[in-house]
Amino acid sequence: MIKDSPNLPGQQDFDTSTLHEVAYRAINHYLNSGKPIPEPDEGLFTVRANLGTETLLVNAARDLASICDIANPMAFEIDGSQRDVALGICRKLEGVQLLLDKALNMAHSTA
Repeated sequence: MIKDSPNLPGQQDFDTSTLHEVAYRAINHYLNSGKPIPEPDEGLFTVRANLGTETLLVNAARDLASICDIANPMAFEIDGSQRDVALGICRKLEGVQLLLDKALNMAHSTA
């Protein structure tokens, strides 16, 4: 039988420390590009310090409404105990939405 590819050389012991160093520098260059790496306690997202209460409440209410729009149809597509859990989450979301709406109304009426 004729082989299309030659035999590969035997396993050699490579020093991978240089490869790791080069890979780390490349990743650092493209992903960090001089920006400081956030500390773990900072989290992934931040909220600008100069935002007012009403802006924060409006954005939270809209985000919550979006989550409700995602969760409600899902609750009616599943059966059994998983449906009960999904409906419980939907009810909790609706309660938090009511609290946010009330806080938003109070913030708007005092402004």
